[in-house]
Amino acid sequence: MRRITGLSLILFFLFTGSVFASSVGLISKEELKAELGSENVIVLDVRAGRDWSTSEFKIPGAIRASGNEFSNWADSYDKDKKIVLYCA
Repeated sequence: MRRITGLSLILFFLFTGSVFASSVGLISKEELKAELGSENVIVLDVRAGRDWSTSEFKIPGAIRASGNEFSNWADSYDKDKKIVLYCA
């Protein structure tokens, strides 16, 4: 579950300097488990390369998104929903 522990840490780095920076928070794996399946939560798996492809641990329903291409996909998700990013 180390991979899930990295939840939202990447949020800080991805959103620094954006309008979301002031509202970025951390979420524990227990909190995320309770919210999985909710239509108000979008889970993005931003692990790179082999961290993603060789992992046997993937959050069900998570959407694969490249952290390096943040500016390409950032505006494609509903800002009214909770967006959770996780990495290795």
